[in-house]
Amino acid sequence: MKYAFALLGAAALLASFSGASAQTAEPTYKADPDVYKIIYEDEKVRIIESTRKAGVTDKLHGHPVKSIVYGVTQCKTEQTADGKTTETDTKPGTARALPVIPAHTAKNIGSEDCKQLFVELK
Repeated sequence: MKYAFALLGAAALLASFSGASAQTAEPTYKADPDVYKIIYEDEKVRIIESTRKAGVTDKLHGHPVKSIVYGVTQCKTEQTADGKTTETDTKPGTARALPVIPAHTAKNIGSEDCKQLFVELK
């Protein structure tokens, strides 16, 4: 797999995180399967591929566990939760840790499709 080393590093980082937290929305892959697809899963880890086309806002969802997000492509995103909006700009080839994130939507405000991988420990 092309991203194997990045994903292995992400899984190692996740091992230092604490457990799950309460959630107010369905997880990504259940809330919006058109955008989020499980590409690998076993008893310990889940890898979710996110492909958000330019201009698309995904359905309300949450991230019930801490995770690592890896930018496959440039992703300029606008997240909206509780009436507040923030922007992120993820460069290809970068990874960052995410906390548990309650209900929100994410809109691709870039001019290209946004592809990311989320690594979650179970």
